[in-house]
Amino acid sequence: MTCHDAAPEAPRETGARRFALVGNPNAGKSTVFNALTGMRAKVANYPGVTVSRFVGAVAVHDASGAPLDAEIEDLPGTYSLDPISPDEQVVLESLSDENRADALIAVLDATSMRRSLGLIAQLQRTGLPILVALTHADEFLERGGSVDVAALSKALGHRVLVVTAGNHRELDALKAQLASEEDWPSPAVPAPTNPKGSAAWIDSVLKAAHYRAPGTHTRTRRIDAVLLHPLWGSLVFFAAMFALFQLIFTVAAPIQGWIEEGFALLGDIARDRIGIEWLAGLVADGLIGGVGGVLTFVPQIFLLFFALAILEASGYMSRAAFLMDRVMAGAGLEGRAFVAMLSSLACAIPGIMATRSLPSAKDRLATMLTIPLMTCSARLPVYTMLIAMLIPADARLGGVIGAQGAALFALYLLGACSAMASAWVFSKIFGRGRASLPFYMEMPTYRIPTLRELVTNTWIPVKGFLTKVGRIILVLTLVLWALLNLPATSDAQLAAAGIDQSDSAAVATYQLEHSYGAGIGKAVQPVFEPLGFDWRVSVGVVASLGAREVFVSTLGQIASASDPEDPGDALSSLTWGPGPHEGQLLFTPSTTVALLVFFVFALQCTSTIAALRRESGSWRWPTLAFCYMFALAWVGALIAKLAVGALA
Repeated sequence: MTCHDAAPEAPRETGARRFALVGNPNAGKSTVFNALTGMRAKVANYPGVTVSRFVGAVAVHDASGAPLDAEIEDLPGTYSLDPISPDEQVVLESLSDENRADALIAVLDATSMRRSLGLIAQLQRTGLPILVALTHADEFLERGGSVDVAALSKALGHRVLVVTAGNHRELDALKAQLASEEDWPSPAVPAPTNPKGSAAWIDSVLKAAHYRAPGTHTRTRRIDAVLLHPLWGSLVFFAAMFALFQLIFTVAAPIQGWIEEGFALLGDIARDRIGIEWLAGLVADGLIGGVGGVLTFVPQIFLLFFALAILEASGYMSRAAFLMDRVMAGAGLEGRAFVAMLSSLACAIPGIMATRSLPSAKDRLATMLTIPLMTCSARLPVYTMLIAMLIPADARLGGVIGAQGAALFALYLLGACSAMASAWVFSKIFGRGRASLPFYMEMPTYRIPTLRELVTNTWIPVKGFLTKVGRIILVLTLVLWALLNLPATSDAQLAAAGIDQSDSAAVATYQLEHSYGAGIGKAVQPVFEPLGFDWRVSVGVVASLGAREVFVSTLGQIASASDPEDPGDALSSLTWGPGPHEGQLLFTPSTTVALLVFFVFALQCTSTIAALRRESGSWRWPTLAFCYMFALAWVGALIAKLAVGALA
């Protein structure tokens, strides 16, 4: 789960030796890849995480100790070379095109060896040298399994190495083999690939290797009796998610306050030290106020993905995906669609890419058109800001449960439910082209994740967010500062308007009201005025089309213009300008709720639109997605505003 800058690398046209990692989903390919290359590809306990090629350099030396250029290519997990989905097609094309790897590292999961051997039988038909990496051996032995590795190597006709990610001796042995792939043994006759012949070959290999299948992990079996139960498992899942959002507000709020104070101090220093008035405003309000206003939400984003990393690394998320298969079936989709939607919690783009694991083209399209409704990390700063304006920090439900955390959970739940409903509608419109294929889900044993693994999997989306702030949001914030501060008003204009030039707040307000940004906002205000949005909020909504977080920085700049000393208080006390609502409070409860609902549904991300275009192959589908989500957002926001207004 990463943001816009987490796209996988394409294979590089170099003279380096390239080794392709091939194996079943959840066999440990990405773990081996990370251990060899240090690239930190995301590792999770459900299929559909790796949906394209990842390439990284690995340190290899020949017999004399001289370094060799070598690359490892991590291909999507696949059960066979008979593709039924786009990501499996990637594997087949990678092994058959002219730029294919020089050799294969077949990752063989010791805990599910019978199924994994079927893929190796097909890999032998490629004619490429094959080295077998036996993974999950520690878990295999712990569960009472046994195998003679030397005998297994002889029966397969390939060299077999036990590889554990944290065992440097085993990893060094694997690296040493990469220097001489031309010496890897191969069977004289490839294994049969027809169903009957392949089954007989697998039986003979397991018998020759003295293989004893592992038993069920006792602790895992007992826990799964609860967590996989249709009722109790679902209740635990929702309780875990609810507790997660409580954690975001209770733990992150103090840290966020310190960050806000730090940026406020930097803004004051900039205003005091920079003698040029316009430059001081650019630095203090545009850079520090705008970008800093978004960065204050890093603690919430970190906590969200740290908690999700714990759930994934412990093995729980694969159970959640299994439970959600029933829910997805009710929406006309399958469990693999839940994996794609889960990936969208960081960003919709990797979620859209993860739809490649869906066998049905119609299911892929239906899932892609609904994924942007899932709440991504870009919405979190907007939600947090608006919830803080709407609900006091000390508000409690039943005297115990934090109301702010409950509101955030409700918004995530609303996004997920709307995605399910939209998926059901699209599945009915598109229809199903064929009968549903079975949904296979690996159920790893429960384990305690390492701190390094948690930090790595948390840093990926946080880094994506920070990169986005440093690129897209920074540029958009500076553009918005220019729009909100140009054209500069002259002393004559201020005098003609009766503005006291010694009143900095009045001057800033007049400048804002007569800026280019105000012109844009007032032009689109009629569209949003029924929702309670004035031109200032409308400018933020338009700006958020580039990146949702820019809405926060836009309002931050507007509030700073009114009161640089306390922009938070200025924002909550903004009133309507000249017109039928003049003098009325802008951010009333009904307007704030309408804004929250609007951001739940609206597709405000040009990068997501581009990803939809790339994956669907047509502008028709992203146009449809933008239009139906905007209509849904506008109507939903209006209903919410009227409902809250009626209750007030």
